[in-house]
Amino acid sequence: MIITYLIFGSNLGNRLELLEKAKQQVEKSIGNVLQSSSIYDTEPWGFVHKNWFLNIVMAINTNLEPFALLVEIKKIEASLGRIMEDVRYTARLIDIDILFYDDLVLHTPELIIPHPEIPRRKFVLEPLTEIAPDLVHPVLKKTMMQLLKECEDTSVALKYEG
Repeated sequence: MIITYLIFGSNLGNRLELLEKAKQQVEKSIGNVLQSSSIYDTEPWGFVHKNWFLNIVMAINTNLEPFALLVEIKKIEASLGRIMEDVRYTARLIDIDILFYDDLVLHTPELIIPHPEIPRRKFVLEPLTEIAPDLVHPVLKKTMMQLLKECEDTSVALKYEG
């Protein structure tokens, strides 16, 4: 079994409900959730929108290969109403990204692992550091705690209070 770290985000619709439904579907089709971070209320990153995101990071035990994992993630997103757009950064009902897949380093047109934006995104690093502060980035050779301390992202990422 492989431990993969996924980040879930939503800034449209019933954000909390969508995150919960995504988690339930992940448990059915991808694997057991080993750990979940707190939910974070975060500013949109890379674009301006009135609705903030709710984000959560989960560590999941899976036996799926990386591309099979990606296929399952896309199925879950589609089942929850996500419509893929050509715009890279936009509001969305649900977004699930693979952050890490064990210590695999993969770079293809369809999939890059670890996610290339991890060091630049506070909304990823805050929840990731909460559950895996000593996890070492396989390329950068730094812990999540180190990456968070070095992150220059000034956007707001606060624990969600409901």
